[in-house]
Amino acid sequence: MRAFAPFLLSALCLSLAAQAITPAETTALVKEAIAYAKASGKEAAFKEITKIGGRFHKHAGELYVFVYDMDGKVVAHGQGASKVGVNQANAKDPEGREYIKERLALAKSKGKGWHDYIYLNPVTQKREPKTSYIEVHENLIFGAGIYK
Repeated sequence: MRAFAPFLLSALCLSLAAQAITPAETTALVKEAIAYAKASGKEAAFKEITKIGGRFHKHAGELYVFVYDMDGKVVAHGQGASKVGVNQANAKDPEGREYIKERLALAKSKGKGWHDYIYLNPVTQKREPKTSYIEVHENLIFGAGIYK
């Protein structure tokens, strides 16, 4: 059994590495959600984005799409329907950063890009540094984030 231990450890490490979420995957998921909204309509997209385990819910819930209007109200959210309809414009992360206001400013000034904040990781249940990619489509902010 000892002879197999290094092999098992290597296999475990490769498995965990294969699950790492990349910025490219995050950006692609946002673009896929926008394409889905264009093809199927916004309401169908919002329903699919908010569906736990749906096509925009990846890596056991650690990667998901969210959609905000330009005032900070949640239109769709990969963590579930309880977030939808809530205005998050004044939300602060644990460090006091008004991260939704930062997201809105980025959306209004550049239309897309990355921004950093602290957020509760649904997998680890710990507050962790996170970066999110956002992109504006039809006056809505589509985004997804990864933990650093």
